[in-house]
Amino acid sequence: MTQTATGLDPAQVATFNEQGYLLVEDVVPHAALDAVIAEINYEVTTRADKLVAAGKLSRSYAERGFEQQLIAIDQEDHSLVAEVSSGALSGTAMFELIRHPALIDMAESLCGPELIASSVYRLRPKVPSDPRGEVPWHQDSSYFATSCDGGLIVTMWIPLIDASVENGCLYVLPRAHNCDLLRHTPNEAGTYLAIGTNDLPPVEPVPIPVRKGGVLLMTNRTPHASFENTTDRVRWSMDLRYQSATLPTNADITAPTSDEAAAVPAACYPPAKDFLVRSRKHPDDMVSDAQVFHDLRARHRAEYDAGFAKSAPGSEKRRINPFSLERWQ
Repeated sequence: MTQTATGLDPAQVATFNEQGYLLVEDVVPHAALDAVIAEINYEVTTRADKLVAAGKLSRSYAERGFEQQLIAIDQEDHSLVAEVSSGALSGTAMFELIRHPALIDMAESLCGPELIASSVYRLRPKVPSDPRGEVPWHQDSSYFATSCDGGLIVTMWIPLIDASVENGCLYVLPRAHNCDLLRHTPNEAGTYLAIGTNDLPPVEPVPIPVRKGGVLLMTNRTPHASFENTTDRVRWSMDLRYQSATLPTNADITAPTSDEAAAVPAACYPPAKDFLVRSRKHPDDMVSDAQVFHDLRARHRAEYDAGFAKSAPGSEKRRINPFSLERWQ
């Protein structure tokens, strides 16, 4: 399916609602993705140079290029893959991808015209033959507040190179989004929440290869996973999230009255700062400047981390965000 000029058509919306996912080809122009790639190249090389200066890396391996530089770096020092995967990178091109009109149009088709985007975009470098890059079966709702379980939070998974079965494309369980939220527990490495084998619904997994420029859309309750990259190149991808402004949010939308504020639940994912990305009711509250976005994101995360550390000393060292574990304890 190819995306229309004004979002998804009725047939695409019906498929998304029925299957829990939708693959749409030729959504994002390669120029927009190439700008993101250039930012990543710059950030990876800059951080590699710092590792070289600190004596932790022999050289930056910049000549290896976007799809192979991180492989060589990771063979000497594992810290950079972890840093990149943590969401530390934040550039203008990445911000512009989040608010790309084609993505926002699709989100509006599913969530309505008052749209919130999450600042917690994930950059996923899947290094070949590295088990740390494998993501176990899970539903995104397992990381969100229970108050948002009944709402729709759309994940848009966007490969920066062609994603294939060989290099680790996503697998989904079709129609399984209609079941209850499944039991999740931390995986053995303590890096992800995972659905145990005995808790998976009896549905045949479907691999979803996506060409560069395409987007895989999923609901927050769609079970999905990705497995080993068996090629000799890094499979890079980003995932972005959108929701209706009627769902709980910590975005800086026009301030409610004190009574309204007391009744508004916490955001669906409190550790991240939400922001208004499309609005006809409050256009002045939309965030359209990359520096404003960067500052909002950094300030909120610092405040959240400081508040959590104060309330639960020592627990901030957990690799899975402790907020998401509360519902499973």
